[in-house]
Amino acid sequence: MSALRVLLRPGWIALGLVVVGFAALCFSVLAPWQLGKNSSTTERNDLIRHAVATAPAPLGEVVADPSVFDPKTEWREVVLTGRYRPDQQILLRLRSIEGQPAVEVLTPFASDHGAFLVHRGFVRPPKAADLPAVAPPPAGPVTIHGRIRASEGTSPGRGVAPIGHTMTAYSIDPADAERALGTSLAPFYLQLSADQPGSLSPIALPQLESGPYLSYGLQWLAFGIMAPLGVAYFLYTEIRQRRRRPEDVAPTSPDTKERLRAAGIRSGSAQRPTIGAAPTTEDSDDEVKRKLADRYGSG
Repeated sequence: MSALRVLLRPGWIALGLVVVGFAALCFSVLAPWQLGKNSSTTERNDLIRHAVATAPAPLGEVVADPSVFDPKTEWREVVLTGRYRPDQQILLRLRSIEGQPAVEVLTPFASDHGAFLVHRGFVRPPKAADLPAVAPPPAGPVTIHGRIRASEGTSPGRGVAPIGHTMTAYSIDPADAERALGTSLAPFYLQLSADQPGSLSPIALPQLESGPYLSYGLQWLAFGIMAPLGVAYFLYTEIRQRRRRPEDVAPTSPDTKERLRAAGIRSGSAQRPTIGAAPTTEDSDDEVKRKLADRYGSG
């Protein structure tokens, strides 16, 4: 059977389509996904290192326009003076910190540069779904230190909403909080540093580790290369085995026929069947060689 006939078999066609689709998925989706996460983690680590090594500065020196978020300023620690607005406080429900349930507290902060959503820290609820009592922030003007953070965004149907007399949310999204509270807020928020006026239990900075994303990305690339090579190998083996079958063996050479005549064996003749055995067909070259070896020896 020719290689083309093998390739056109339904099983090989289906397998080829699956492997091509898998390889395309590896190169276009899976590997870029993991490599992109590795790039994002590396960029975040660089920003944190730079922010930690830089002294706190007034917000006006770091942020040129508070109405626009510059990703390069994330994690920078800034100094801001103003007043808390506890009447517009938002509690983040169903959060987890250090493997335990937590409720995070967001309180708007009004200043000369505008209003900002300030993440004051977290408190532990009696139960995961409970809303605990939260200590109020200072009432007068205060100066705070906080790190600039990007919005987390909001999933549809999970924005800021009241539960009783308390505003709650599941993620930190200043734009959604602005809509719900009716107060103009900057598009980023400030994560309050430890031991600041109004601070609760602080949230530590992320650990500076790259994670397994680079190795995962390289593995998907390797899978995308190995899968077609594996199919090609099995296809080559299939074709090779079919070419070695008796019906596909080339006719006996003249030299072999002469040796068969000398041995008293006729090429292509049917052999007398033995009792209990099925009749045999034409001898292949391997069978001829075996019979010659039996008669004249392997030497």
